[in-house]
Formats: sequence, structure tokens, C-alpha cells
Amino acid sequence: MTILYIGDIMAEPGIRTVRELLPDLINQEKIDLVIAQAENVSNGRGISLKDYSYLKQIGVDFFTGGNWSTFNEEIFDALNDPNEPIIRPANMPDNTPGLSYKYIVKNNYKVLVISLLGSIVGKDSTKPKDNPLKVIDKILEDKATSTDAIVVNFHGDYSSEKVIIGHYLDGRVSLVVGDHWHVPTADARILPRGTAHISDVGMCGVLNSSLGISLDSVIPRWKNNQKTRNIVEKNGSRQFNAVLVKTTSRNSASYIKQIQKII
Repeated sequence: MTILYIGDIMAEPGIRTVRELLPDLINQEKIDLVIAQAENVSNGRGISLKDYSYLKQIGVDFFTGGNWSTFNEEIFDALNDPNEPIIRPANMPDNTPGLSYKYIVKNNYKVLVISLLGSIVGKDSTKPKDNPLKVIDKILEDKATSTDAIVVNFHGDYSSEKVIIGHYLDGRVSLVVGDHWHVPTADARILPRGTAHISDVGMCGVLNSSLGISLDSVIPRWKNNQKTRNIVEKNGSRQFNAVLVKTTSRNSASYIKQIQKII
């Protein structure tokens, strides 16, 4: 099957970018399933029900999670519903709202989707979380049978950890895709045992910004140690970053290609 994984959708400019590019991509590439990282969708923090519904309408089939997944309480019911295509990271504490993995059936394919947090995720690094390798082992042991593909999203800061999780799951899942940096890496490839992997897929949002945040709101923080509030950059050229993957089984893929567009 053909899967498109879209990097972090960063606020309204990211939504607009996906709206403008996704429908044609689905038709051109004959995509079976569209998955997107959704933890920054609504003004950079979490996702609202309105934005969740809108992105489903324009072609996103499933939404992965990150450190902001539970920021908006209104999304909790969807996170808790096994029939709603949105998850939070599986290694968040057990009392965290939401399910840690879900299945989606699309075009007669059944896909298991799992999100994980890395050990360091920005200022949330001290928040409790379970070991991602042990958590994914348990999920795959219990839930990986009778699926056509398995997609694992790894949301973290360390490049070494993103590489490790790829090799750790090589030959056990179809795709391991890293995100959270908002900056795409140049290492998309099929690993030795057949799993497609990229350390970071990048983001969708304004290109000339600090990861989607206005430069004017960030530079004083670096230059003068001034406390500033993140302000989403809404103007200028926009970028779309994703990976296109052709899977062959629940534990392998034959092809991965980065898609990077500037509009």
C-alpha cells in the first residue's frame, strides 16, 4: 500500500499548505492512507475539534501525537474513542487521556499506528514517560498480528535516539518516522531488514521562521535572554514536508521518498 506521512502541521499556515497541496498529491501518487502529525495544529499547541474535523475533510485519514497532544481538553473524547483516528504517544503515563495506539482500515488495508515520545522533548523533558523501547515491544507483542502495515511515529529531540528506534524496529514494522524538529533530515531510506525510516520528516508551515514561530519573537530570547511568547509566523513562503512510502507487509517497505514543496 502507499502511505503519505505529513510532518508537523504548524498552525493555520500549515493547515492552509496541506489544503492546497494534499488533494493533488493523493491523486498523483495514488495514495491509500494519509497520516499527519497533529500536535501543533491549533495555534501551535494541540488540536481543536474544528481543525481536526477540517483536516479529515480535506484528506487526512489519521493523526499522530506528540508532547502537545493533550493540550486541548475538547479533543479528549476523540483520543479516547478507538474509532476516531487520532492518538497520543503510547509511553505517556497510564492516566493520560487517550489511547496509545489505534487501527485504521482504508482501501481494504488494516494499519496499526503508534506514537512514541523520545526521552527528551524540549521543555517537557522532565515530565514522566515510560521507556519507548519497552512500550513498543509490549504493543507489538500483543497487537501486531493481522495487520497489513505498522506505522510508528517517534517524536523527540535526539537524532541518535531517532536512529536507534529505527534500527531497533527494523524488520518488525513497515515505517518508523521521526518528527518534532520541524527540520527535515536527509536520511530517508530502507533499513537492512526492510523497514522504511527517516529521522525527521520536517513540518508544514512558514518557511522563513523559527520552526513556524516568528523570528522577531524568538531572536530576543537568544540574544538578550529575554522572556518572550511564541508567536506563530503567518506570512511568507510556506513549506510542505512529508514522506511517501510503499509498504510490502506489516514489517517491511519497498520504497520511501521525501516530498518537499515550497509555495
